[in-house]
Amino acid sequence: MSKETIENIASQVTLPELLKRMTDLGGSDLHLTTNSAPQVRVHGHLRPLDGFAPMTPADTKRLAYSVLTDAQKHRFEENLELDFSFGLKGMSRFRANLFNQKGAVGAVFRAIPYEIKTFEALGLPPVVSDLCNKPRGLILVTGPTGSGKSTTLAAMIDKINSERHDHILTIEDPIEFLHNHKSCVVNQREVAADTHSFASALRTALRQDPDIVLVGEMRDLETIEMALRIAETGHLTFATLHTNSAYSTINRIIDVFPASQQAQVRTQLSLVLEGIMCQALLPKSSGDGRCMALEILVPNSAIRNLIREDKIHQIYSMMQTGQDKFGMQTFNQSLATLVHKKQITIEAAMQRTSNADELKELLERGSGLNQSYGGGPKPGMPANGHASPYAQGRPIGQRPPAR
Repeated sequence: MSKETIENIASQVTLPELLKRMTDLGGSDLHLTTNSAPQVRVHGHLRPLDGFAPMTPADTKRLAYSVLTDAQKHRFEENLELDFSFGLKGMSRFRANLFNQKGAVGAVFRAIPYEIKTFEALGLPPVVSDLCNKPRGLILVTGPTGSGKSTTLAAMIDKINSERHDHILTIEDPIEFLHNHKSCVVNQREVAADTHSFASALRTALRQDPDIVLVGEMRDLETIEMALRIAETGHLTFATLHTNSAYSTINRIIDVFPASQQAQVRTQLSLVLEGIMCQALLPKSSGDGRCMALEILVPNSAIRNLIREDKIHQIYSMMQTGQDKFGMQTFNQSLATLVHKKQITIEAAMQRTSNADELKELLERGSGLNQSYGGGPKPGMPANGHASPYAQGRPIGQRPPAR
């Protein structure tokens, strides 16, 4: 194929055609930027699409603008960046971010399946189902960008939508997964389209008679404060944060507030927190896709006291020993379980852990892992719940540093 032909393809291809190429490859994201061919992320790695020359500023602008409304074009040109979502019939929904770089338009499009995945497909443990049955409180799903937080939350909301008779209110930027009315009434509000901000939507949320409220992201003090208040007034509240562990999530929430308010916030959080799920996606050992590693904190009375007393650094050791009775697990325990199930390689686990010595010890003591992944006695653990001899030693690994 000649250079001229390749350049003509780049100037004539449509965005739906590029998105179709991405989904056919099993990709998650499409990247459009100048001086580069279109690139797709497949199983976590970027690769250029074959047969395309580097795009010009005119190419990227034409492709990005092709799915914008006039109002969205105006917002983008005024703010120089834009978040939005859209659907292509018979293909998928997509979340998009447009931005400017070096004076030209760039864009990233992420695929969002129309079909919401089940707990079984995601490998979520039974304790997550228990969290969905909570009548009230705050449940946080955290992790880095691209770790599947939206997918996990969609599965949890869909379960509630199928089993309860409540009003679900979501506030998102943008709306990603679409929830039809099942057993519940579901209202989904998009920032900039249906409301001005997370904070303004949350200020009026209680007047809309919700039972369950989903906050797409707790970005600032006011949003966090409102989410805590909604949970405190007897509503089941879901939210996300970009944190990598349960204890760092608690610290992040508290540290957002001025020192004069932190004692009050610790008390609030100790009362309303019902669960923290910190997740990451790792490449499967088979090379076919990725699987989820998941840290889970389910507060008991002792953990609630530690939050209230500002002893957050002591929570980790309770999570290490809270797997059987409460369904808790540390990120390293999850990694070790995935290695022993041969779902990921030891090398992949070691690249993701923040405490390699602890993970090595867990892998060497494989009998100490909960192979059922979230509840039920460990192999060698009697039904009466008393630990077998291998569990009588010191706690595994080091605690996180004190604040």
